[in-house]
Amino acid sequence: MLKIDNLSVNYGRIEALRGITLEVKEHEIVTLIGSNGAGKTTTLMSISGLTSKMGGSIAFAGTDITRMAPEKIVHLGIAHVPEGRRVFPSLTVYENLMAGTLGNKRLDKAKIAELIEEQFTLFPRLAERKTQAGGSLSGGEQQMLAVARGLMMDPKMIMLDEPSLGLAPIIVEEIFELICRIRDMGKTVLLIEQNASMALSIADRGYVLANGEVLLSGSGQDLAHNEEVKKAYLGA
Repeated sequence: MLKIDNLSVNYGRIEALRGITLEVKEHEIVTLIGSNGAGKTTTLMSISGLTSKMGGSIAFAGTDITRMAPEKIVHLGIAHVPEGRRVFPSLTVYENLMAGTLGNKRLDKAKIAELIEEQFTLFPRLAERKTQAGGSLSGGEQQMLAVARGLMMDPKMIMLDEPSLGLAPIIVEEIFELICRIRDMGKTVLLIEQNASMALSIADRGYVLANGEVLLSGSGQDLAHNEEVKKAYLGA
């Protein structure tokens, strides 16, 4: 579904990505792990068309999106849930969800109603709070709302940047269970996560990034048992 080939991105003189190559297959959960500054967020931003590329290419479902405008990339079926939740604090939960449909001409009223019901089934707490302001929700609920808003565009692939950041352990477990359910709904998931152990436990495959390069790749299980990964990222 997604193929990145020899992608390079610079921020001024800083090489953020140094010729990375990776792929994501349909209906997979693929995770990118690595320390801060490894290039994980830059990779997602590059896919979304939010960075200038120095070299390489990105293809989604057979279409070259390397130089494509962000709004066109979204319409191809890529949803990007950035780090930090970024819900609209003064809008209600329902209005935040509806914001996820804006500009998507593929969605008619019947489909939007179906998607709203789908989110309320997947996230029952949001259904209970649909008239509350987004800013009044707990951190975990805001993260659920951010993910649900991304799903409201009915994407083929959803990219999640640090969905568990700052959340209590019990909420983290709930978020990861929801990510698995999203995959089971037929979506493809590209996940960035500092909690490498949790990420690898649910991932079909993973890539380890360091200093803008791919150091290792393999199945989630293989990486979780890799001694180098265990020492660097799993606290073993």
